[in-house]
Amino acid sequence: MTTTVKNIIIGFGKAGKTLAGYLGSIGEDTILIEKSKEMYGGTCINVGCIPSKKLATKALRKQYSNEDASSYYTKSVQEKKALIAALNTANYNKVDSVEKTQIIDGTARFVDDHTVAVDTAEGERLFKADRIFINTGATPFVPPVEGLTIGGAIHTSETIMNLEEYPESLVIIGSGFIGLEFAATYAQFGTKVTVIDVTEAFLPREDEDVAQAVKEQLEALGVTFNLGVQLKAVHQEGGKAVVEATTGEGAPVAFTTDAVLVATGRRANVQGLDLDKAGVELTERGAIKVNEFLQTNVPHIFAMGDVNGGPQFTFVSLDDFRIVKRFLAGDTTYSTKQRAKFPTATFINPPLASVGLNEKQAKEAGIEVKVAKLPAMAIPKAKILGNQVGFYKVLVDASTNQIVGATLFAEEAHEVINIIATAMNANLPYTVLRDQIYTHPTMAEALNDVFGLIK
Repeated sequence: MTTTVKNIIIGFGKAGKTLAGYLGSIGEDTILIEKSKEMYGGTCINVGCIPSKKLATKALRKQYSNEDASSYYTKSVQEKKALIAALNTANYNKVDSVEKTQIIDGTARFVDDHTVAVDTAEGERLFKADRIFINTGATPFVPPVEGLTIGGAIHTSETIMNLEEYPESLVIIGSGFIGLEFAATYAQFGTKVTVIDVTEAFLPREDEDVAQAVKEQLEALGVTFNLGVQLKAVHQEGGKAVVEATTGEGAPVAFTTDAVLVATGRRANVQGLDLDKAGVELTERGAIKVNEFLQTNVPHIFAMGDVNGGPQFTFVSLDDFRIVKRFLAGDTTYSTKQRAKFPTATFINPPLASVGLNEKQAKEAGIEVKVAKLPAMAIPKAKILGNQVGFYKVLVDASTNQIVGATLFAEEAHEVINIIATAMNANLPYTVLRDQIYTHPTMAEALNDVFGLIK
C-alpha cells in the first residue's frame, strides 16, 4: 500500500526540519523521514556545531578549575551529552507538534521520481508525493589508508565528542578548520595534541600574517604541527594507535597516541538513496547537482543543505530553506545568486572570524584596497578579558569606500564579525562603522579604531 502526500522530506537537518514545519503549518500533508533517532535536529545540534562549541567552552574554562584533567574532561563530555539530548528531544517535539507533518523513523530510498520506500522497524513503507526534498547532509570523509578504520582509538569529528575517557594524547589528521577547532579544544583540556597534514602550507587560503598568527597561538596552547607529512598506515594495539607516515624528505616517522581524529573533510551523504532511480544527477564531487533555486535536474526534487555541495554551514542550510520557501510560493527574486555575504568563524582561542575577501583574494580579483590592521592589545576589552592575542584586519575598496572584507582574530571575533557583515550587505561605506557609537568597553568599539586607520 502506498501513502500519498503533498511533500516528502528526507533528512531532519536545519533546512529539512524548518521546511517540514512550515509546509505542515500551511496545511500541506508532509512526511519527514529520518533514519537515526540520534539525528533529530540535524548535524549541527547532534554531532556538529553545538556539541563541539560546548566542549570548546568547557575547555576554555578548564584554566579556572582545580579539578584534575581526566575528571574535568569526563564531566564536560557528560554535560555535552545532556545538552544534546535535550535539544534533540526539543527538535523532535517541535516538528511533531505540527498537525499536518508526520515524522517517519527509517531509511529512505527512491523507487522512482515521485515514490520513496522507507525501511522502518515495522517493515517497508511506500510514500508518493508531488514534491521531494533531500536534506541528508554530509558525513566525514575517511581517506583510504591502511588501518584507518573508524572504531577503537580512531575517531571522526562526530564520534570523538562521545569519548568519555580522557585522552592524554591525540593525533589529528588534517589541519583544516575542523581539525584546528578540536586541536585548540583538546590542548586546553590538557591533552598532548599533534596535527599532521600532507600539505606543507598552513591555512593556505588565508593571508600569511593571519595564518602565521593562528599557528603561533595554537602552538602556544600546546599544539604541535607536522606539516608536509604523508600518512602511510595506522595500527591499533594495546588500546592505543600508532600513526605511521613519511616526511617530505621520505624519512619515516611514527606517532603513538591514545586517540586519532580524522579531520580530512566531509562528503555529501547520498549513499543508499538510489538517486539513479529518480534520475537525479550528481556533481563531479558526488554532491547533488542543483540550480540557483535548489532544484535538481528533476524539477520537483530539491536538495538543501550540505548534500547539494554548497558551503557546509547550518546557517546556509537555513538560507536554503528560505530560497525554497519563496520559490514554492512563486517568488523567484531570491536565490543562491542573491545570497548575502555571510561571515564564518573558527572557534579556537581566540576565535578567528572573517567575511568577504581577504587581502590575497582581493589582489587576485584585481581590486585595489586600503588595508588597516589593529592589534588586539590596543583594545581595552581585550585587556579586561585577559587575552590580547590577535588583531582586527579590514579591507576597503580604494575607489568606493565600500568594505571588501575583514578578518578578525581576537576575543569575541565571532560576534563582532556580524556587524561588519551587516554593513557590507547593506552597502554601507566603512565610515558608518568608523563613526558609529558603541557601548564601552566592548570588542565592537574597536571598529572605530581600525576603520579610523583607513586614510
